[in-house]
Amino acid sequence: MNNVTNQVAYLRTSRNFPKELDQLSVEINKAYIDIANVANARTIGEYPTKRPAITGNKYYIKKNQGQQSLRRIYPFTSFANIPHQINFNEIEYQVAGYGNYTDLTNWYGIIDGTNVSIAGQISFYLTKTDIIFLVGAGAPPIGSGYGQVILEWASDF
Repeated sequence: MNNVTNQVAYLRTSRNFPKELDQLSVEINKAYIDIANVANARTIGEYPTKRPAITGNKYYIKKNQGQQSLRRIYPFTSFANIPHQINFNEIEYQVAGYGNYTDLTNWYGIIDGTNVSIAGQISFYLTKTDIIFLVGAGAPPIGSGYGQVILEWASDF
């Protein structure tokens, strides 16, 4: 497939280093740049709870310029509102939201993006200040359990 935006990051496994110092210096510099480019082309799997982390993902939503995305986990032990501390004036888009919770017996998914209650489900949406949970009729209660909501957003920071 040759019409994708990015190709798989590839780092060659062998390299011939010349014996002459000036040519060796050039080859070592190329090797370092190759390693850095491949290492920087991956998704960063950090999920912090105290502040956002850069994900390594880029979104090309506007003007064909990449916006870096940030991610943060919001843990909870009840379905009360959670202050998200995201300044919507500094972000372009919320690009992902998901979560789950347990009642200490089973695990359940949480649906992102609706401000309408869904029977048998827990959903959430964002206001300018909070994550708002909606508990549909018949949805499994959290009881003594716990859960987390994960938000990712694109930013020009």
